[in-house]
Amino acid sequence: MLSKQVKQNIKQSYDNLHHQLDGFISRRAQNYLVAEIAKTLASEYSETHPIIVAEAGTGIGKSLAYLLSVIPFALFNNRKIVISTATVALQEQLVHKDLPLYRRISPTPFTFILAKGRQRYCCGHKLAAMAEGGSDNQIALFEVKPKQKDLALIKRLYKAYSEKKWDGDSDSWPTAIPTHVWQAIIADKHSCNNSLPMHRQCPFQKSREHLDKADVIIANHSLLMADIDLGGGVVLPEPEQTIYIIDEAHNLPKVARDHSSAASSLKGAVSWLEKLNQSAGKLSSLADQNRVGRFYGALQENIQLLIPSLNQLSKQFDPEHFNKEGIFRFEHGELPPWLVEQSKEMKEYSNKAEQALAKISDLISERLKENEIPSKQAEPALAEIGYYLQRLERLAKVWSLMAKPNSDKGAPLARWIEISKEREGDYIVEVSPLEVGWKLDTQLWSRCAGAVLVSATMRALNRFTFFCQQAGISEKEADGVRFLALASPFDYANNASIVIPNLPLEPQSDGFTDLLIEELPLYLTDQKSSLVLFSSYWQMNRVAEGLSDVAKKQQWQLQVQGNSSRQEILKNHSEYCSNNVTSIIFGTGSFSEGLDLPGELLTNLIITKIPFGVPTSPVEEAHAEYIVSRGGNPFMQISVPEASKKLIQSVGRLLRKEQDSGRVVLLDRRIITRRYGQSLLDALPPFKRLIE
Repeated sequence: MLSKQVKQNIKQSYDNLHHQLDGFISRRAQNYLVAEIAKTLASEYSETHPIIVAEAGTGIGKSLAYLLSVIPFALFNNRKIVISTATVALQEQLVHKDLPLYRRISPTPFTFILAKGRQRYCCGHKLAAMAEGGSDNQIALFEVKPKQKDLALIKRLYKAYSEKKWDGDSDSWPTAIPTHVWQAIIADKHSCNNSLPMHRQCPFQKSREHLDKADVIIANHSLLMADIDLGGGVVLPEPEQTIYIIDEAHNLPKVARDHSSAASSLKGAVSWLEKLNQSAGKLSSLADQNRVGRFYGALQENIQLLIPSLNQLSKQFDPEHFNKEGIFRFEHGELPPWLVEQSKEMKEYSNKAEQALAKISDLISERLKENEIPSKQAEPALAEIGYYLQRLERLAKVWSLMAKPNSDKGAPLARWIEISKEREGDYIVEVSPLEVGWKLDTQLWSRCAGAVLVSATMRALNRFTFFCQQAGISEKEADGVRFLALASPFDYANNASIVIPNLPLEPQSDGFTDLLIEELPLYLTDQKSSLVLFSSYWQMNRVAEGLSDVAKKQQWQLQVQGNSSRQEILKNHSEYCSNNVTSIIFGTGSFSEGLDLPGELLTNLIITKIPFGVPTSPVEEAHAEYIVSRGGNPFMQISVPEASKKLIQSVGRLLRKEQDSGRVVLLDRRIITRRYGQSLLDALPPFKRLIE
């Protein structure tokens, strides 16, 4: 049962909210969500599964609802809170708006902190070494040869960092840092750890100083999965002592799958293995010579086994087996016997090489701690070793997954080879699980003190089934997981409409792109603020090119995703709209989620195609193959539910506040002509329907 003290705390916070927010409107759905979250965590529905899955429509105020309910309960029960999000935008909203507001109304003081993964921070010593004229070995840490502008950027980064004008966080640098530059200075767990005196003030270590003391930690799904992969409680608090709030929860299964996947090129690996082989003697010379010999020998032995094996493997694939996208997928995840044996060998070699190099790193660190070697010698060597250890870990993971036999229970791994687009004659070996629900269940839901999963888009086709299958959550009533579907308070029927034009072609027809060029002006004319969502970059750019003359003639300001940053596009769009200039944004799937254009910033949303997933991706193909093998229908079991979820997210861009109004134009007639269309249409908000 919920304690009297927690109830009083929630009520007092809510009463204080009335005085803090001008024009505050009490929402029945928000109040209900607060109560149900609190009751779930207090085990009123299940003593063994204090988990609630809640779809809360736009405008309910879900973030404030979970703060009002979870924080008092966690503080009273001495539990930590981890709020995990999918986007930086929501993290910023929580850190700069929602949590400061709740702290003002809460009768009980609490602390919060933003946690980011190590990959978001530079290593201060790597940065200094590079900026001050890095050695050839350090320059070699670049994935591609650095240009003068890359080295100039590193000098600017170091100057700002040394003058305390930049904190070493990649997100706080005013412009995007190129990936190949960032990889050369990134903090890594092998060489940048607080056991080394020179690293105790590095950006990542400083960011961790207050993490253990905070009551509320804001993270992202990627960091959450990284911690879970390490066993939990390594970066974030122990799951058994933590209540997790998973916001934007519909994204978690994909992030979990990505974290369980692995990829490595063949010739690319040979290239850095050869560099490691050349550097191994110099690196080993910094360790205790009485102890390092066997590890140096093991490292060289296994590198010299890996290099010819990888080289030989790249010659064993028949180009005729690859499809037009340059992919060769192993049906049902089954490898030919010869590749199984080679995978086992490569797994053994890479694991042994990694273990030997890790031991060499430990021996150098020991000498550094004992002041037996100067830090100017040890630090660059440890940084270089860290670079190679990360790659050996990745290589070992790939071949471990390739060598892993398929289980009789559950889905097989998807395994495929892809022709490299960056290096001629090279291949990329890739492995991915098809289902990760079991992992989330065993490593997170079964261990945590409680979990609140929320999103504006959780259901597909008006059911939680698809999400539960992906996320490893039981829908059985006996298991006690609480499910809620709370509708948005917006007046969709009176404030918005969905228009389905009577077009002569459907999206899969050859002439559909030309039809879009012809028809779109009819739905853009007399509209001051429009967003047009496309299914592919190719089609978006082709239509933009085809409409360029019309846009100039009509004096439309047309902005196309990819031509400028998302932030720049939204800034320009806002300025055009405020100056009464017609503004049109062309975007793809990433613009259908997390884009907030309230009021006059968006009144006309055009969706060119029902967002079905690409069936040619190796993972999707493998998943469909698995479902068919079990007698199922992959289109109805995967494609339609996924399209339903994405379509709901897309139309959710239109109304962001209660007073907003506008229309959705769906240029895909299949929602009327196909059997599955009615289910997709019925799952959308209750817009007024205009079917031509």
